[in-house]
Amino acid sequence: MSKKASATLPGTVKSIIKSPSSKKQEKALIAVEGADQLFREIHIANTLTNDNDDDVSLKAGAQVLVTVATK
Repeated sequence: MSKKASATLPGTVKSIIKSPSSKKQEKALIAVEGADQLFREIHIANTLTNDNDDDVSLKAGAQVLVTVATK
């Protein structure tokens, strides 16, 4: 079996973007360190789960690891 290819880079949550509509999720703006200039910021839904399957959300200033992996 072949191993999945992946890359992991450190990042920082720059801000939490509230949705103007209560039907849409808020987003976390993450600055990815070491990424090319055009790809240094990403937005993700701010709804995550921890190891205990509890709902959690990111806070501005949080240090994160961003991983991109193949299927």
